[in-house]
Amino acid sequence: MTHSFLLIGQSNMAGRGFISEARDVDTSHIYTLRNGRWRKMFRPIHSDRAFAGVSLAESFAEAYAKKYGVDVGLICCADGGTSLDQWQRGELLYDNAVAQARLAARSSTIVGVLWHQGETDCARGLWDTYGERLEKMMRSLREDLGLDTVPFILGEIGDYLAECPISENLKHYGRINEQLRTVAASNENVGCASARGLTANPDLLHFSAESLYELGLRYFREFEKLYTFEQTSQEKEDGKKETHLESL
Repeated sequence: MTHSFLLIGQSNMAGRGFISEARDVDTSHIYTLRNGRWRKMFRPIHSDRAFAGVSLAESFAEAYAKKYGVDVGLICCADGGTSLDQWQRGELLYDNAVAQARLAARSSTIVGVLWHQGETDCARGLWDTYGERLEKMMRSLREDLGLDTVPFILGEIGDYLAECPISENLKHYGRINEQLRTVAASNENVGCASARGLTANPDLLHFSAESLYELGLRYFREFEKLYTFEQTSQEKEDGKKETHLESL
């Protein structure tokens, strides 16, 4: 049995933690979808940029596999520097994520969606509508993939962005975090992982490898609040209820 997770968002989901600084994770039960097939996990799990690094999904998957004793599949679709509007239905990133998830669902059960994005939307005129646009995207994914009750876990963007010299817009990071928390609080099966106290690479834009390890565990703890493993496993086993795989 393989339980899979759709990974979407921008660079801090793709992962920019330095591999040389990363903790080892037990990859014996972690797989990534490559060319439509599950392959044993190796770093980097995303290949969106030549400098892709460690991802928060690694420690998340390790914790899930260890607790539930199943293989974990990661559907890696995040892309650095992308805006929320690029993740709306009909856009290339969205359509690719749906296509990859449908491939994954042929040989796994999708049990969660992990989202980390927001840095690109810190500009005035974008952050104030972020929550509304995020809810729209989540509704579309639920409809298109049949994931009505599957948990979506969102992640806050880092406090260190207030010091990032790349763009003045990043000083508005708190506005994005407010909306992420509001979306999680006002929607069923949605959680939000805190980024409080986490640290960055020297660029003050991307989480460090150690912080990504911790953030993945925070995502897992939020996921646990919303998820019932026994129900997922039983539905898969006895076939009494249509599963996500069978509905596609």
